[in-house]
Amino acid sequence: MDAVTAGRMLDERAREVDRRLARLRDDEDSLRHDRADATADDEHDPEGSTLSGEWAQVDALRRGAEAERAEILAARERVASGTFGVCENCGAPIGDARLEARPFARRCIVCAV
Repeated sequence: MDAVTAGRMLDERAREVDRRLARLRDDEDSLRHDRADATADDEHDPEGSTLSGEWAQVDALRRGAEAERAEILAARERVASGTFGVCENCGAPIGDARLEARPFARRCIVCAV
């Protein structure tokens, strides 16, 4: 895969992650607002999930998206240095199909297993 194609894929993936992060931050703000409401006694509601449970889920999803964003930035650096698409473990080329699925992949499929 050439650097231009790789850059486009990474840019597209970064935009997707940025949109996901924006939604998750909105969800966190909403939960923060709900938690501040002193009348919200969700801990004793047997019918629904708790705000704490929802908070933990949103927090985990946000941290995962932030980690993916960091991987995308690292992949952009590999594009700039000419090492994008080369397995960090064995030095073999990373297959185009793998890079299309995970454009920030650092290892070939054999080394990733």
